[in-house]
Amino acid sequence: MSQLSRRNFFAFAGAGSALALGAASTAHASTKVPAAWDETFDVVIVGSGLAGMCAAVEASKAGASVLVLDKMSVFGGNSNINAGAMGVAGTPMQAKKGIKDSAELFYEDMYREGLGLGNPEQVRMVAEKSLEAWNWTREVLGVEWNENTVVAEGGHTVARGCITKSGTGATIVAKGLDLAKKQGAVLRNRTFVEEIIREDGGRVLGLKVRQGYRFPKANSGKVQYIRATKGVILAHGGFGADVAYRSMHDPKLSARFETTNQPGATGEMWRQAADIGCTIIQADWIQCGPWASPDEKGFGLAVGFAQDCCAMYGLWVNTTTGERFVNELANRKVRADAIINLNNKNQQCIAISDTNAFSVSLKESRPGHLEKCLEKGCVFKFDSLEAIAAKFNIPMDKLKQSVQTYNRDVAAKAKTDAMGRIIQVGARPLEQGPWYVSRLAPKVHHCMGGIRIDREARALDCVTDQPIPGLFAAGEAAGGTHGAVRLGTCSITDCIVHGRIAGQSIVKA
Repeated sequence: MSQLSRRNFFAFAGAGSALALGAASTAHASTKVPAAWDETFDVVIVGSGLAGMCAAVEASKAGASVLVLDKMSVFGGNSNINAGAMGVAGTPMQAKKGIKDSAELFYEDMYREGLGLGNPEQVRMVAEKSLEAWNWTREVLGVEWNENTVVAEGGHTVARGCITKSGTGATIVAKGLDLAKKQGAVLRNRTFVEEIIREDGGRVLGLKVRQGYRFPKANSGKVQYIRATKGVILAHGGFGADVAYRSMHDPKLSARFETTNQPGATGEMWRQAADIGCTIIQADWIQCGPWASPDEKGFGLAVGFAQDCCAMYGLWVNTTTGERFVNELANRKVRADAIINLNNKNQQCIAISDTNAFSVSLKESRPGHLEKCLEKGCVFKFDSLEAIAAKFNIPMDKLKQSVQTYNRDVAAKAKTDAMGRIIQVGARPLEQGPWYVSRLAPKVHHCMGGIRIDREARALDCVTDQPIPGLFAAGEAAGGTHGAVRLGTCSITDCIVHGRIAGQSIVKA
């Protein structure tokens, strides 16, 4: 029997999984090297979101010629539609509010909630460099942050989430890409990467692309070959919008589930990375956002209401029982699983706040956000608690009891409430109308796994465990940082930290 080639092995076994080849193959994959290259750059970056942007800024700053590719017509990917919240330990906002935090505590939170599946070195890197990364966005990129606000996300033991003044990550991406262009980087959209070209000796030489690509038409655009003399950085993001690919890894995530991701969050580059020998780890750990609303498409606006307002200062309630069903600040997996389990029993969950909760949360951190939610129809306004019970057919006595129990804990100045949730600084009793509600329906949100990397963001080979020459990865394309659960606000931090490392490392390659 002839030896099984790496390319055929992955095609047979299912590209995208972390596979042990053992003795099946010791030769590196080889893609046909073109007789001539159409263009040559020092560095080619696949993906223009936060990680790709940061890599482009660092590499161009070091004097490298840089090309940033994006298959979509708009730059930024999922980074354009995130809520602009970044986890940082040791900010002035924390100091103002008397919140004691440290890089060590940040690391412990990430590693614990990731169920110990994160690479400790990577997790620590993100935690220890979080303050440096945040200051970099301010001092180098010129990003403005709300310096009176710090939010708590599920799984964090203290509030450490900074929020951009614009309330979105798009601001960070735009400022970073502008700086990269000023430093000489070339940005090119509607360019689909068809193949990563890796030579017999093991080095990644460049890419086969389709310029003028029109998503999602696979054969659109003109084929060209781009040489990357120093290397390629994969910052292509996750595959949350790819139903076939995600359900291969986690069968329950069928088309029944919507996604918060933009349409281009698909798995082609994951398959390509596996095909040329990258180690893909933990691809079956796919996160659903528990705060999403079925009353809007995609990521939407209700997330800010359900999380920043209700999860921190309000309640999440099962409409069938009128009772809380989960710690609203548990990690995303715990909360999403709880909602999914109830949905499977045809039970609905809602997020509730009153004017008091709104006043200490969204009114300060996201001015105008609630009004936009009401106008869009993803948040609903009620004059009374009784009106909420009537609308959603909730047992009024149980709902009233749930509110009263929480109010009792707030009045007693307890550290935690009846569900074990930390009671936030400034929390007030829920008693002041009008009241506000959003419906909860988890959507596929983030891929925790990805390409295995080392501390220099070099992609590692699945046979040798050694860095693949000329190949780097960062952001959601890289695995090992979040383990089983990515804590909210940690995506921006991860992308900036590892994106900068990739950009700095590749110019030294």
